[in-house]
Amino acid sequence: MNKTILFAGNLTFELTEAELKAAFVVYGEVIEVRIIRRYDNDASRGFAFVEMGSEDDAAKARAALDGKILMGRVLNVGWARQGPRRPRTAYSDRSRF
Repeated sequence: MNKTILFAGNLTFELTEAELKAAFVVYGEVIEVRIIRRYDNDASRGFAFVEMGSEDDAAKARAALDGKILMGRVLNVGWARQGPRRPRTAYSDRSRF
């Protein structure tokens, strides 16, 4: 398990990657923020992955933000799980974490 990538769930659908990054950068370096979107209309699916600069930064962000309110929603922040990669299809043309 990579301890620098966090899962952020229960996000409001209007939240931008810049706004989410601003919430996490307080706790350390943010390498990448990716809000997961639907393929058919590019709408947010309500969750994202945030890659932090170090394990310590990720642990601080997780402890501080899990259960906190961001734009009216209670955040669910945890460690991202590494699962088996699914084969790419014609509909999965986006790069993955």
